[in-house]
Amino acid sequence: MKILIAGGAGYIGSKLVPALIADGYEVDVFDLLWFGNYLPKSVKVVKKDLFECHENDFKGYDQVIFLAGLSNDPMAEYSPAKNFIDNGALPSFLAYRAKNAGVKRFIYASSCSVYGHAPDHFYTETDPATCNYPYGISKLQGEKGALQMIRDDFSVIALRQGTVCGHSPRMRMDLIVNTMFKTAITEGKITVNNAAIWRPIYDIRDCVEAYLRAIQADESVSGVFNVCSGNFTVGAVADMVKEEVEKLSGNKINLEIKNIADFRNYKVAIEKAKAELGFQPQYSINDTVGELYSHRAEYGNYDKDEFYNIRVFKRLETDSSR
Repeated sequence: MKILIAGGAGYIGSKLVPALIADGYEVDVFDLLWFGNYLPKSVKVVKKDLFECHENDFKGYDQVIFLAGLSNDPMAEYSPAKNFIDNGALPSFLAYRAKNAGVKRFIYASSCSVYGHAPDHFYTETDPATCNYPYGISKLQGEKGALQMIRDDFSVIALRQGTVCGHSPRMRMDLIVNTMFKTAITEGKITVNNAAIWRPIYDIRDCVEAYLRAIQADESVSGVFNVCSGNFTVGAVADMVKEEVEKLSGNKINLEIKNIADFRNYKVAIEKAKAELGFQPQYSINDTVGELYSHRAEYGNYDKDEFYNIRVFKRLETDSSR
């Protein structure tokens, strides 16, 4: 099977592409390479503005995976216009091109951020998506546009992802577990802005597994699927990161608990993904921290700009405006 990954050189793609190749898939990548290229040398990587794609660019591919766009709230709030274009319009455009080119499936990297403030129960895919922030709104728009393309011969799967964490060749330190790990290692402390809010946490290895299950799903399967490794309060996440780093390092880690309001508060049910895709998360927060710790010597300066999407994005935006 031949797969094209749009935005495949980022944090998730740098972990997903080698896994797909190891499983025998032929994989090509289109990416603007904002964050560099950490993919295997054998992978065909085309540096390309995805809005410049034509139907011929998709000919010969069986499936397209969309990992592109702006990846978090800080980027979306820094440039709302680009956020709504790249997260809202671009998935629809690429799904349209792919469908017309004869591609059989389009897999969209959505986000559980679409739920906004939903702490009262574990939200399913049929619950209302009520996010009032640019990032979550744009991800929902991208979903809806891509899903409009569903036909008998064209499947669309939107994976509403929890907060992805863990080690990737293209590393990020701006994700909840990764950030806590970073400050525990470099400062001996973990700061928690609001211990009570909920987040669906998602080990990047479980994330890779979800894409594999989506790729392999029966051709009749389409729709929206929540995916994560587990749901936790931020306070519980901090406790687990603290305990694991202390166990691995032998160093005492302090907790600093604040009470800063955050209206992004949600937890999700993943039973649909288990039942229809066969998704079975395997990794705990302790596993995620253990994987980060085993790669700690590779990170060097944990405060490098390349580890933080918003810093790279601001630089790119500044350079483009000159």
